Amino acid sequence: MIKIFSLCFLLLSGLLAKAQVTEDYIAEHVEFAQTLMRDHKIPASLILAVAIHESAAGNSRIAQHLNNHFGVKGPNNNIEIRSSYRDYLSADESYSHFVEIMETRSPFNSLFGKYDQYDYKGWAKGIQRSGYAHSRSWANQVIALVKKYELYQYDERPEGYEEPVYATSTYHRKINKLRKANTYTIKSGDNLSVIAKKKGTTVKAIMLKNGMKKANLKPGQKIKL
Repeated sequence: MIKIFSLCFLLLSGLLAKAQVTEDYIAEHVEFAQTLMRDHKIPASLILAVAIHESAAGNSRIAQHLNNHFGVKGPNNNIEIRSSYRDYLSADESYSHFVEIMETRSPFNSLFGKYDQYDYKGWAKGIQRSGYAHSRSWANQVIALVKKYELYQYDERPEGYEEPVYATSTYHRKINKLRKANTYTIKSGDNLSVIAKKKGTTVKAIMLKNGMKKANLKPGQKIKL
């Protein structure tokens, strides 16, 4: 019992320590992120969230060895690790270079005319559309970090500010439509033979896709097609 309790305590301590690392990272860099926000009108919350995402809150190898917090590629003079990512003299230099990329490189520089320093969602989606990351979920991951750590509190929003509402992206609308098209809700009197014929597939294919051992169906049951 004592061993189990000790193990649980160690696991819990590890989880708390990990959460605290991110909070410490925010505390260490928030002031400079706000300075960049005031000077360049890009949300401090967005800057911090991108840095947390790209550097694992400062724990990635390129952050540790190259002071690279934004996953920017380029030459480096580091002899400790071999990497295609560029190096910086300090974390602040990495932060400044990220903002410089946003300001000087097309199509990122067009985002300043579309979004203000309070609209972290617009910025995240705009940066993703502009090709900063290949992952389709990158913007949502960055936005989730802003919300999780309440980073928007550092954006110095005016009283009464309301966040813009953005429609679901075309990509996600297509995914949702495909999901609906590829599922079927069982109605009273349905059987797999009728469903398979109607949907242009086979009973065996439906059973395999749904991990079914028997062809029994219940009204309201959802199956994949």
